[in-house]
Amino acid sequence: MSELIHTCYRVFDIERSVTFYEELGLEEIGRIPIREEAINVFMGLEGDGPRLELTWNRARTEPYEIGTGYGHIAITVDDMDATLKRLATGGIEPERPPYSVREGGSRLCFVRDPDGYRIELIESDPGRD
Repeated sequence: MSELIHTCYRVFDIERSVTFYEELGLEEIGRIPIREEAINVFMGLEGDGPRLELTWNRARTEPYEIGTGYGHIAITVDDMDATLKRLATGGIEPERPPYSVREGGSRLCFVRDPDGYRIELIESDPGRD
């Protein structure tokens, strides 16, 4: 049986990216140096394991181009307003205010991480199945 184990982003400033994803509730699970060339930092949600690999190439002197094929990743948050308030202290604002795509649906919004990758934040609703 196959399993999707993680997604990888190449990032320009590893510490800035780690801080951003920690603000979303992910935790750093491990760092693996790749010779003198790069560092892989694995991030994940508590008890879930590494789901996001951030790769920092030491020699990189310019930010990466994301390209036209990338869409987004989605992360649930317990409290949208509190999450956006935390992100705002680091200068991260939503593309537009939180909204629902259908009546009674969860609130969501999009933010961009320090490298410009889009992240969909979806407010979890514990009363929903």
